[in-house]
Amino acid sequence: MRGTRSRMSVVLTLFAFAAAAFVAFMLFNDRQPPAIAVSHTGDRINLSLPVTVRATDEASAVAYIDVAVRFQENLIPVVRREFGGSGQEELTFTLAGLGLKNNDVFDLEITVADNSFGGLGFGNKNSVILPMRLDLSEPRLTVKSSVPYVRRGGTGCVVYSASKEVAGTGVKLGDLFFPAFRQENGDYLCFFAFPYYLDTKDFTPLLTAWDTAGNRTAQNLPVTAVPRRFSSDTITLSRSFLDAKAAEFEAVVPEPLSLIERFLEINGRIRRENAKTLMEVGKNTAPTILWRGAFQRLPRAAPRAGFADHRVYLWEGKKIDEQTHLGFDLASVKQADVPAANFGTVVYAGYLGIYGNLIVIDHGMGLQSLYSHLSAIGVEVGSRIAKGEIIGKTGATGMAGGDHLHFGILISGLEVTPLEWLDDHWIKDNVVDRVKDAGGTLPEFQVSGPAAPQGENEKKTKPEKPGNKQRRRSPARR
Repeated sequence: MRGTRSRMSVVLTLFAFAAAAFVAFMLFNDRQPPAIAVSHTGDRINLSLPVTVRATDEASAVAYIDVAVRFQENLIPVVRREFGGSGQEELTFTLAGLGLKNNDVFDLEITVADNSFGGLGFGNKNSVILPMRLDLSEPRLTVKSSVPYVRRGGTGCVVYSASKEVAGTGVKLGDLFFPAFRQENGDYLCFFAFPYYLDTKDFTPLLTAWDTAGNRTAQNLPVTAVPRRFSSDTITLSRSFLDAKAAEFEAVVPEPLSLIERFLEINGRIRRENAKTLMEVGKNTAPTILWRGAFQRLPRAAPRAGFADHRVYLWEGKKIDEQTHLGFDLASVKQADVPAANFGTVVYAGYLGIYGNLIVIDHGMGLQSLYSHLSAIGVEVGSRIAKGEIIGKTGATGMAGGDHLHFGILISGLEVTPLEWLDDHWIKDNVVDRVKDAGGTLPEFQVSGPAAPQGENEKKTKPEKPGNKQRRRSPARR
C-alpha cells in the first residue's frame, strides 16, 4: 500500500513538473515582439493631425502602447495605454499641448509590449523612432489663370500654384471633389464641373489643398457662373416596352416585382447606384492629358435627346416618376460602328444597369467619355485607344427602347454637357489658351473650322417614346 502511494506521489510530482515546464515553455518561448503600424510616417506633422498606432501580436496579447516625444534630449510623454488581453490594439493621439513650436525638430518614439514572460519577464518589446519636424504653415494657393466663364452643366478649368509641396489639391464643391494635377512647371491644372442640378447662386467652388503634415487650406475660387435652362419632356410608358425589357430588367432586379415596379426600381435606385459607380470609375484617371484636339461624335447621326433634359414618366395616364437625362443621344443606322471620341485608355467595359453595355474611356486628369446602350463591346479594360478607333456597336441595352448611342462626358465621374468638348473653338478658348496664358503647356492643338453649335441651340429631331412604335432610326431615350 505504502509502495503504491509512493508511486502515485512520484507520478503526481512528475506531472506537476511537466505541466509547469509546459507553461513556462509556452510563456517564455514567445520571443516575437508585437508588430507596429503607424498611420503617419511622413517627416512633417502638425499639432492637430490624428496619428493612429496599431499593435499586433499573434502569439500573446498586447500589454501596452507608449508614445513619447524626444526633443532636445528631453523625453516628453504623450500618451500611454495598457490593454486587457487582445492580440490587436489601437491608440490614436495628437501632439497638442506639448509646448512644441513651428519648425521644431524631434523624434516620435513609440514602444509596444506583449504580456508574455519574454524580455526577462517584462514582455517582448518593439519600438519605432520617427524623425519629425513640426509644420504649422498652411499651403498658399495662387490662381494664375483668368476668371473662367462656366455654364451650368458645363466644365471649368483653372491653373494655380502652391507655396509648398502638397499631398492633394483640387476644387471642392459641396460633397464633390475634382482633383488637380501637377504640371511640368510645378503649377496645378484642374478641370471641374458646374453641376446641372445647381443654380448659379449656389455654384461656389472652393480651391483647396492639404500637405503631408495635415495642414489644410480652402479659398473661394472666382468664377463667372453662366445660367442655362434645360429642356423638359414627357415619356409615356407602354406595356409592349415593359414586356420587351422584362428579361433584361429581371436580371438587374431579380426581386418578385410587377413590370412597372421593376421599371421604377431600375429608373430610381439602380440609376443612383450607377451614378455612384461612375464616380468611382472617375477616380481611375491618368495624371496627364491623353486627348488630342476636339472630341468626335458618332458620324452621320441625328441628335435625339440633350443633356440634362428633365423627364416625366407616365403610366396609364398618370405620373409615376421623373428623372434627368444626362448625356447626348445620337441615332444612326442600327448597330452602327461606334468610334472613340478621342485618345485614351478604357477604364470600364461591361454591363451597368440603366446604361446597358457600357464603355468608359479615360482621357486623363479626370476627363472621361462614356458610350452606352451598346449591342457589342469590342475593347477591354486597360486597352489603349486611338481617336476614331471602333470600340463597339450601337444598340438598345439598358434603359433604351430603340437602337442609339448615349454619349457622355464626365469630369471626375460627374456627367457634364458633351457639346463643349465636341467644339474645338470652346476647347481652344477655355482650356488651351487659358493654360498657355497662365504659363502652362498643353499638347499641340489645331482649330479645324468654324465654331460648333452650342447645346440648347442644336436642333434635335423628335424622339420616339419608350413603348411607342420604334423606327430603325428613332431610339427611345433613358
